[in-house]
Amino acid sequence: MSDLSDEIRLEPCEPGRLTTEDLRSLFLFAKLTDEQLAWLAEHGCTMRVPGGGLVLREGDPAVSFFVLLSGTITLTRRVGQDEVTTTRTEQRGVYMGATQAYLREDGVPRTYQASMRAITDAEFFVLSADDFGSLMRDWFPMAIHLLEGLALGMRSSQAAIGERQRLAALGALSAGLMHELNNPAAAASRATGALRQRVAAMRLKLGKLAAGKVAPDRLVALLELQEEVIERAAKAPAMTAMQTADLEDELGDWMEGREITAAWDLAPVFAQGGIDTDCLTDLESRLASPELLDQAIHWIGYALETEQLMSDIEDATGRVSKLVHAAKQYSHVDRSAHQWIDVHVGLDSTLVMLGHKIGDGIRVVKDYDRDLPQIPVHPAELNQVWTNVIDNAVQAMTGAGTLTIRTYRDDDRLVVSVGDTGPGITPEVRKRIFEPFFTTKPVGEGTGLGLDISYRIVVNGHGGDIEVQSQPGDTRFLIRLPFTEPASA
Repeated sequence: MSDLSDEIRLEPCEPGRLTTEDLRSLFLFAKLTDEQLAWLAEHGCTMRVPGGGLVLREGDPAVSFFVLLSGTITLTRRVGQDEVTTTRTEQRGVYMGATQAYLREDGVPRTYQASMRAITDAEFFVLSADDFGSLMRDWFPMAIHLLEGLALGMRSSQAAIGERQRLAALGALSAGLMHELNNPAAAASRATGALRQRVAAMRLKLGKLAAGKVAPDRLVALLELQEEVIERAAKAPAMTAMQTADLEDELGDWMEGREITAAWDLAPVFAQGGIDTDCLTDLESRLASPELLDQAIHWIGYALETEQLMSDIEDATGRVSKLVHAAKQYSHVDRSAHQWIDVHVGLDSTLVMLGHKIGDGIRVVKDYDRDLPQIPVHPAELNQVWTNVIDNAVQAMTGAGTLTIRTYRDDDRLVVSVGDTGPGITPEVRKRIFEPFFTTKPVGEGTGLGLDISYRIVVNGHGGDIEVQSQPGDTRFLIRLPFTEPASA
């Protein structure tokens, strides 16, 4: 395994060691002319690496082009915290390193795409990246044009597909947000319509009470009773559905025994407000007027309903406000691109945005370490990571299971663990999940897992790491992010 602390120890290069015949024996140079082989012999050199030595490291600047002369080497790539061996060979003439040095300068840094280690003592023919790039452009101009077109075309395709992935994700989130906003908005609209009817009925009932020649002191007492009942309803403890149903039966029997009109329509209103028969009996005794009781019960019922409807409107508009706030937190509008943040804010806003996908069948468990400090990140990019990882976890559980999001400290890094109780990821799939365009979804259901984008954001953009641990019933994505700003390049 190549660790960042490993040193690359290469023995000094030996200019001109290989003859033109030695070079011609390598399949890569077999068709070159004597003049071209002489140029290679002059500009190249041989280099020895002891067994176990690291020849080049993934991510380092690609400054040399290597051709294996003898020995056994391995090529590895990092996937999360794992080092995956992609090639092991002892074939003479295989090449690696600055293999794209011939591409035109486009501002993209040229780096080694894998790490190479000598398993046994190995010897290489080495060219500098500049020399290799020059000979390719000078000797094979037509081939270089074709290769550049292929490379740039693939890069453009990847960028376009990546943009489409982001737009598709944004479209899905927007549709989900509209769905979530529609529910409280519709509830507020319904409650407002019902409230208008109840207020009109209250005005009518008040007019009847006044026309009934109710004594002023009795009317004042009735108003006081109404306020007491509403205050009592506001402080009533929450009840289960069974308790509410039992209370409705008691209230209905009480009102029916006193010949209250529409008794069984009023009983649910009083039950929902937590008003019991003892309260109604107290109201009856204080009114001391059987003729006034029916109208008083109806009037207080209207008052209770208006309070309940206003609570519904307050709850609905509060949900709308919460969704809008979550959307602003998620997109980080009107904020700087890079800032120090509490990672839990982004996680919570992402859960709200994905609420329509999570549904009722999936239980969400949040195990946050609230003592964790803020970290330096690009919040909008990081929220895209949370979206991809959580969305994949939800899809893996197909509507039922437990989604566990945990945060904790691991030495000098903050860890966000996203776990699901789905069927798990097979070792074969696990090796490929960070590849561009790779997906396990059926045709037509998305363009990929989005994990290649997540990997680039976390590893390349934030100096962090993503690790996958999976077995049936327990899959976890561990995203590690540094507590400090990455060192300047």
